[in-house]
Amino acid sequence: MRRILIVGAGQSGLQLALTLRAHDYDVTLMSAKTPDEIRGGWVTSTQCMFADSLGIERKHGLNLWDDVAPAAGGQGFSMAGPDGERALNWLGEWEAGPAQSIDQRVKMAAWLELLEDLGGNVITHGVTTADLNSLASMYDLVIVAAGKGELVQLFDRDPSRSPFTKPQRALSVSYVHGVESRPETPGDVDVWINMVPGVGEHISIPGYTLSGPCQILYVSGIPGGPLDAFADRPPAQEQFRRHLELFRRYLPWEYERYRKAELTDAKGVLVGGYPPVVRRPVGELPSGGLVLGMADVVVANDPITGQGANNAAKCAESYLGSILERGDKPFDREWMQAAFDRYWEYAQHVVRLTNAMLMPPPEHVQQILGVAQTNQKVANRFANGFNNPPDMADWFFEPEQAEKYLESVA
Repeated sequence: MRRILIVGAGQSGLQLALTLRAHDYDVTLMSAKTPDEIRGGWVTSTQCMFADSLGIERKHGLNLWDDVAPAAGGQGFSMAGPDGERALNWLGEWEAGPAQSIDQRVKMAAWLELLEDLGGNVITHGVTTADLNSLASMYDLVIVAAGKGELVQLFDRDPSRSPFTKPQRALSVSYVHGVESRPETPGDVDVWINMVPGVGEHISIPGYTLSGPCQILYVSGIPGGPLDAFADRPPAQEQFRRHLELFRRYLPWEYERYRKAELTDAKGVLVGGYPPVVRRPVGELPSGGLVLGMADVVVANDPITGQGANNAAKCAESYLGSILERGDKPFDREWMQAAFDRYWEYAQHVVRLTNAMLMPPPEHVQQILGVAQTNQKVANRFANGFNNPPDMADWFFEPEQAEKYLESVA
């Protein structure tokens, strides 16, 4: 039985560990926290997972919250105009199926317990490069799935695929209860992108947290701008108060929905920001041993397109296939690079979409967003591109392709 060590207990590391156990691999997973510590900790992400990623979880029997979590049926888009009203306001339907967001404090704690129940070896310990150096020789394959911390330094930045060297957005998140439904879609549960040109974005995501269904308030501010107002990491209640004040000024229609809401818990907030980056997938330890990076370790996107957890699920599924197909052959450098290249065939489209959404929209993209106001086919295709980013390559990025597509659906 082949022995595999996975460092990191997030979406990718736990999903891969659980699916490898289902194929009788000897799996050891190292987590910095116990399940109880995860549940009692701070919010770590927004994790909106789209239909294709949820399909992977369901395929492996990891969908533990389908009966309790809100199912988001579509993706709306609003753009603020100069007068404080919405210049654009439309809803695209997710044709592949609804999206879902499970607080990672809930999900990762449960998956960690499930891994132990299935016979996986779980070690609760923070891991340094020195630790990994001494452990690596005990395993046939070592995978680093911890996207933050010292171990990331094992993987060199790929400058040819990483156009940014600084964070492109200042991020802040509040988990809340008591948000009113949208007047234009009463009773419906949808993800909604609100764009304030030159200032930033707010994305509203229905989710499920420790205390049940909730709304995730995500703010993405251009650095140095008015939405970049949380660098001092204020207490939770103060952070939410600032969110409301920003909404009152820049997104008054959202302020009306959120003004009576309350935080889900004292640790239901998050502040951060990081530069999008692609790293080389093979890291070398001081001993000469090789380790394979996965998900956010090697492809870290800005959260503006909600791809983090989706990328993690896709990467774990891709790596699972590469591991199973390898059989008894060694997991050498060439195999590691090939495993990443296989995943990159998909991930490159996510990187292109995310990096494009971080920039001011060019004229042809403005046209697409405007046409979606009155053309449901365009609205749906834009929304479905977040579930299936490779589809965007044929019509979204280049002016000539966009013009041809819009003519075809006029």
